[in-house]
Amino acid sequence: MTDRRLMMLGLLATVLVLLTGWLWLRPASGDPFAGCRRSVVAGGAGSLGGSFTLTDETGARVTDAQVFDRPSIFYMGYTYCPDVCPMDAARNAAAVDILAEQGMSVKPVFLSVDPARDTPERLREFTDAMHPEMLGITGSPEEVTTVSQAWRGYFRLNDAEDKENYLVDHTTQSFLVLPGHGTVEFFTRDTSPEQMAEQIACFVDAA
Repeated sequence: MTDRRLMMLGLLATVLVLLTGWLWLRPASGDPFAGCRRSVVAGGAGSLGGSFTLTDETGARVTDAQVFDRPSIFYMGYTYCPDVCPMDAARNAAAVDILAEQGMSVKPVFLSVDPARDTPERLREFTDAMHPEMLGITGSPEEVTTVSQAWRGYFRLNDAEDKENYLVDHTTQSFLVLPGHGTVEFFTRDTSPEQMAEQIACFVDAA
């Protein structure tokens, strides 16, 4: 066998090894985020979310495109929440700061499902206390319900007995929304700021 033929066979073998490795490691089903996902959503993460027009903390009407103009951590709660919401919002803010140290700009977004009490002014006080980049949004009861349902959320105002000091039952997931991709992941309350930041960085890099 000639040296030239041996060289050609060796080159062919190398190409086959590289091709096999690429086929093995490439994202499943062409999903660029397959290597970043930790959660499973029935119908896929892309089935979460939808378009909306709401009111932000300055009183301006804003669309989903304006709200999610960069990678965003989206959370639904209310400012009078005694414990869960402040803890979750603070965790999201901490993840944003970790990502900022890595040169990644991520926006924390807080949707109030309690528009009766959470005026734009009240929302702004809450978000400013949590993080300077946090954006507060809300809307009419009908608008907020539509948005919550689009993300398969749930909330219920327990205001039958007390119209001023009631609590609100609500889901507590935080969602990662990327411009051009929509909702790509969600995080539970058990996710630490460090874990959240690491996973978000994976999605941002893959995008």
